[in-house]
Amino acid sequence: MILDGFDLAILRYLQKKSRHSAELIGADIGLSATAVQRRIRKLRDEGVIRAEVAIVSPQAVGYPLTVMVEVAFKKGLGDVIDSFKQDMQALTEVQQCFYLAGDFDFMLIVQTTDMAAYERFTRAVLFVNENVLKFRTTVIMDTVKQSYCLPI
Repeated sequence: MILDGFDLAILRYLQKKSRHSAELIGADIGLSATAVQRRIRKLRDEGVIRAEVAIVSPQAVGYPLTVMVEVAFKKGLGDVIDSFKQDMQALTEVQQCFYLAGDFDFMLIVQTTDMAAYERFTRAVLFVNENVLKFRTTVIMDTVKQSYCLPI
């Protein structure tokens, strides 16, 4: 899908506040509400807009500990990588999972209640996986910036 100036303007609005009305967006960028709605529907259908979610404070719901976990495998066979990707998608503690190039194969962002819960996670997920060579944990002390807005 080729995005034009109107599409980009709509995306800029929706990235900052996904609940802007089509009327408000249209009035600001020079399109009718119907045209804005049609474009938003197409952006969703084409996968440009992947999700519209509420970002919940982890601390408010009892998950104050965020850790980044770098995982390296003994060997990078395709089936091992694919299996790990699938496993990570099923784990609610894993908020994000990135497949990497470099010294480590994956970077996980894990959200949990406390260090004891994180230790249980490592034992249940990483230590038992015979393909894991090593993993390195970094504990997040403070989230200085967390944004999902692309510079469009």
